[in-house]
Amino acid sequence: MYIKYLIITLFLFLLGPGLNAQFPRFRALALYSEDVEPAHVEFAHDAISFFQDLAIGDGFVFDITSNMDELMRKDLDDYSVIIMLNDYPRTDEQRKGFEDYMENGGGWFGFHVAAYNDNTTGWPWFLQFIGGGVFWRNSWPPMPAKLVVNPMHVITRALPNTYMSPANEWYQWKPSPRENPDIEVLVSLAQNNYPLGLKDILPGGDCPVVWTNKNYRMIYMNMGHGDRIFSDPTQNQLIISGFRWVVASDMKGNVFDK
Repeated sequence: MYIKYLIITLFLFLLGPGLNAQFPRFRALALYSEDVEPAHVEFAHDAISFFQDLAIGDGFVFDITSNMDELMRKDLDDYSVIIMLNDYPRTDEQRKGFEDYMENGGGWFGFHVAAYNDNTTGWPWFLQFIGGGVFWRNSWPPMPAKLVVNPMHVITRALPNTYMSPANEWYQWKPSPRENPDIEVLVSLAQNNYPLGLKDILPGGDCPVVWTNKNYRMIYMNMGHGDRIFSDPTQNQLIISGFRWVVASDMKGNVFDK
């Protein structure tokens, strides 16, 4: 009996600190809308399934809401990251709640239309948050594109230098977020894509599609139109790595080390 106890004790010791992890490690909250462009709804449904699969095993709590006012009534400090799938704050109250959350160390993972802004948006804080670029033009119809990866960030270090992304509607911003010193661009459209599109055409120029603002715990991905976004394993790895990085960067501490 003593020997059996000794073996079990030794086994637990060798397993190390991972046994001390508290589950769930963190909470994530996803915002989506059913009252938007159908292709954006398709993406949101796929994304919800994707993140729910990641949450299997109680590694984290994945909550979803389609009510922006309900989101702002929650205690957002309980969430390590807010994932905006196909919607964004619209009223002054919603915007103020999101600003306060981010300025106090909150995490944000935004897809596609979550970063949309134009000259009528009237939200200066968000413009600087997203990198200073206003929506300029897009490609249409949705189509695959060759992407160039910056390997110098922890999010992208396991990815190939280039890959073919599944069909998407690609946004171009003016000025390019790359011109902002607070922005680190992780993935861009390759120049040999151009001209990209058949109806609405991106003729050329700089077009970042994934980036982070170094002043915040955030990542933006332009992917998010239609039901093919999660059909490529390289892109799925990019999304998982970005999600993990936002959570791991929490100023409360890296939950994956606990």
